[in-house]
Amino acid sequence: MKKGFFSAFLALLFCITLVIPASAESDLPRLIDQADLLSDSEEAALLSQLDEVSERQEVDVVVVTANSLAGASAMEYADDFYDDSGYGFGEDRDGILFLVSMEEREWHISTRGYGITAITDAGLEYISEQFLDDLGSGAYASAFTTFALLCDDFITQARTDAPYDADHLPKEPFEVFGGIITALVIGFVVAFIATWIMRMKLKTVHSEPMAENYIKTGSMRLTKEKDLFLYRNIVRTKKEKDPPKSSSSTHTGSSTRTASSTHTSSSGARHGGGGGRF
Repeated sequence: MKKGFFSAFLALLFCITLVIPASAESDLPRLIDQADLLSDSEEAALLSQLDEVSERQEVDVVVVTANSLAGASAMEYADDFYDDSGYGFGEDRDGILFLVSMEEREWHISTRGYGITAITDAGLEYISEQFLDDLGSGAYASAFTTFALLCDDFITQARTDAPYDADHLPKEPFEVFGGIITALVIGFVVAFIATWIMRMKLKTVHSEPMAENYIKTGSMRLTKEKDLFLYRNIVRTKKEKDPPKSSSSTHTGSSTRTASSTHTSSSGARHGGGGGRF
């Protein structure tokens, strides 16, 4: 009797293990560098960053590099890799996976669960603009680090306020501030040089205590006089508007907010994301 009960308990425990989705506790590697794009030190630093962001946010942030897509599309490869590997926190398998395939020179970001909420279509376009130059030039560590940092920022924004979207994307204060400072410095230097040159040309000119000393006697004659009125006073009286007519309808206004486009993977899971070439 006891032996049968123990066997049933083990079978139940095994079933529960299969059903529970993987998360940070499953020790799945969040960096899979199959294409060997990173050095050992770069791998260690990036993996540490991905683990820290994933566990703190409870959203798996994963980077995968592949030599080839093996005939699949980048979207299919990324979605299936995420689903089959067991990534994702909680029942919705929250996560974001960044795939890079070298043979096809394609990239794709696959989102699932809360990753779909945090990374909208407009947000995905913004993120890709930040790492594409590095990806195209072969600065892979920089591209992946940028991706991880932006995922962290976008998840935090979605949790604390509203997800970044078309009408509300991250600003780049450092670049704007730097541009203003550069323009001011250049303007100051140009003005200083121009003033110094003009001053050097005025060696024979000396300041006079009275303005009339700058005018030579007999050199100025008035040939025409005219009165000009420089100021005038205008009194305006506000015209009261008729009170608005009552109406039973309400106006909610239009919104430029866009949603995250989604699709169904081969496993039947709902994914978002997008990609392109580099």
